[in-house]
Amino acid sequence: MKQSEIIELTTDELKERMDIERASLHKLKIMHVVSPLENPLQIRDARRNVARIKSELGRRVAIENKG
Repeated sequence: MKQSEIIELTTDELKERMDIERASLHKLKIMHVVSPLENPLQIRDARRNVARIKSELGRRVAIENKG
């Protein structure tokens, strides 16, 4: 998920997407422990997506508290 796509989403959509991405990351980690993933870079991508969404949510909260 690109940053430009994240910015276009509403706050509620971001929260829903955060839950989905966290669940996906957790699932990927467990699958990788059981048997190695074909593409372990999926874990990195999922982790970075969570971080991007979390950063955008934090930015929006800061803007709301400021104004």
